Amino acid sequence: MTLQDVLDFGDGPAAAGAPFGPLAPVRTPLAYGAWVDVAPGWLRAADELFEALRADVPWQAERRQMYDNVVDVPRLTRFYGESEVWPHVLLPEICRAISDHYLPTLGEPLVTAGLCLYRDGADSVAWHGDRIGRSRFQDTIVAILSLGSTRTLALRPRGGGTSIRLTSGHGDLIVMGGSCQRTWEHAIPKTREPVGPRMSVQFRPAGVR
Repeated sequence: MTLQDVLDFGDGPAAAGAPFGPLAPVRTPLAYGAWVDVAPGWLRAADELFEALRADVPWQAERRQMYDNVVDVPRLTRFYGESEVWPHVLLPEICRAISDHYLPTLGEPLVTAGLCLYRDGADSVAWHGDRIGRSRFQDTIVAILSLGSTRTLALRPRGGGTSIRLTSGHGDLIVMGGSCQRTWEHAIPKTREPVGPRMSVQFRPAGVR
């Protein structure tokens, strides 16, 4: 299987005749200099990538101090730095393609991959911003590739306010940019709906977590 068979960044002859077609996400401007881009269903081989990562990644169950108790983190995780071998040959290719598109905006490539596995609707991530490192005081980009069951990605202004709810579906790409990590928060809420496993792959530049 070649990248031409696997990745589809757009419709039409350009996408059909080249390994990568145009990446043309829809942008929603947010307050405080933040924005979010959405490119629904752009990864053609989402099924194959999901199954491979689910089986081959050495998923880690973390525990975290919360007040007086140590509790299980409600998802499985694995982080890959730029010097590590990533768990699937497509991930570096996907990362480079996204980097090429956003390089004029970001000025540097995306080089790390953080993976999360949400096993069912009880798994979640609370409101937060990726503010470890340079993102505490610099604009940056975090690109999220979603695989598996559809879940809600919610965003709200930091400190509270009206939230925005995005559908994060199989093969979708969501990119948060500008001041988003400093001035907004995002979350994957729990749901009582009967949902299967969902995976996210977060691509970030160096020094941002």
